[in-house]
Parts: sequence; C-alpha cells; structure tokens
Amino acid sequence: MRSDDPAEPAPDGPRLRPLSARSVVLSLLLGAHPPELPARELGRLMEGFDLGGSTLRAALSRMVAAGDLRRTDTGYRLSDRLLERQRRQDESVRPRTRAWDGDWELVVVTATGRGPAERAELRTRLAGLRLAELREGVWLRPANLERPLPAALDEVAERGTARPARPAAELAARLWPLDAWSDEARELLGHVGRTGRPAERLTLFAAVVRQLLADPVLPPSLLPAGWPGDALRAAYADYRRGLEGEVRSLVGGT
Repeated sequence: MRSDDPAEPAPDGPRLRPLSARSVVLSLLLGAHPPELPARELGRLMEGFDLGGSTLRAALSRMVAAGDLRRTDTGYRLSDRLLERQRRQDESVRPRTRAWDGDWELVVVTATGRGPAERAELRTRLAGLRLAELREGVWLRPANLERPLPAALDEVAERGTARPARPAAELAARLWPLDAWSDEARELLGHVGRTGRPAERLTLFAAVVRQLLADPVLPPSLLPAGWPGDALRAAYADYRRGLEGEVRSLVGGT
C-alpha cells in the first residue's frame, strides 16, 4: 500500500489520501509476492479503480523512468530501491518481537558537520527502526524487537543498551503519542466494514498501512489498555489476502 497524494478530510471519517494511478500501481505491487504483475493483469486490476488504459500507460512510463519500476519480459516489477519499502510494510503487519527484559536500545548520534538533508535522512532512518528521539541526537526504544540495528549506523552514531531511571511506561508515553495513535487506529477500524468499492477500500487500507508503520510495537506492559494494534494488523492481513487472491485468479486465468 502506498499513497503520496495530499490528504483530503472526509466529512464522516478519517483523513484519507486519494490515490493517483501511480499510487494504485505501487500499492498493488507492494502487496504482491513476488512484487511483479503481468501487464495485462495489472490493466484488468486497474479497471476496478476507474483508471483507463491511457492513464495506466502514462503512469507506468513515468514510474519506469523514475526508477520505481522495472520492465520485465511480461510486465512490471518493483525496483530494488522499493523492495526495502515492501520489507518494512510486511514487517509492519507481522513485527517480530521477543520477551522484554527491561533493556532499551540506545542510539546516540555522534556525526557532526552534516547538512539539513543528511540530518533529515538519518532521522527518517531511525524513526523507520521504530526508535524515538528523547532529545536531539538521542534515540531509544524498548529492546523487544527481533531485528538488528544496521551496522551502517556505526558510521554516524554510538549504539548500546540502557535502563533509564524513569518508569518505563511513563517514558514510553513521553516518547510516543500513544493515545493519539490508538484513537486514529480505532477510527480506521470503524470504517473497515463500511467501504465497498475497490478504490475506497484501497484508499482506506493505504491509510491503515501508514498507521501500522507508525506503530512503535511496544511491549504489552507499556501500552494503554485496549491497544488496537493487533486488530488493525489483522484487518489489513485479511484485506491483503483477499486482494492477493484476486490477483492470483486473474493471473491463473490468463
């Protein structure tokens, strides 16, 4: 799922971003395993989103030129650059966790002399690792994720573990807007069964994916009561299974 277009307020629901042809194509391919679709089946899927052949062809041409897609013998495949985005999306649905023993991951940025673009890129990388910034250059999170921190971080930061003196639940509430995340997730869940058209459902679940990518995936003991993270992941997993089944039926029926 992906959307890069400006958000539009819905009068009776969450703020959803309308999907362009580019966003629909990327959403379909990011949810496909392997991330490749034959051109004919991609065109047939796009018909369900009221996007015609000329619109699709123009979008595909621009996406290949921009390095989003690679043209194959039969269709289109995500570029290597976007495979990491797919990995992160998949991990947001099935995060790998371990029992938490009280340790926190700690990353302290030590590099100096970097420009604004480099600093922004590093912040994005650290946030993508589900770390949160305690103060400028100091990032941490509970050490409950089954994933190593990239070795490349050693070039710009010191890594370690810590046990802050502040109560863990209090610190987590300071680092992440947990109540706001929970409210937004419940609002999205409330609309899951009330959207029927393919375009509406794809738009809704693109917002669900953005929400899941922002889930800090904290140990249960640090979460507010009634945390809706698992329910939101289950709703998206159900949607993706249905969409993948539709893709398989189209490809298999060629």
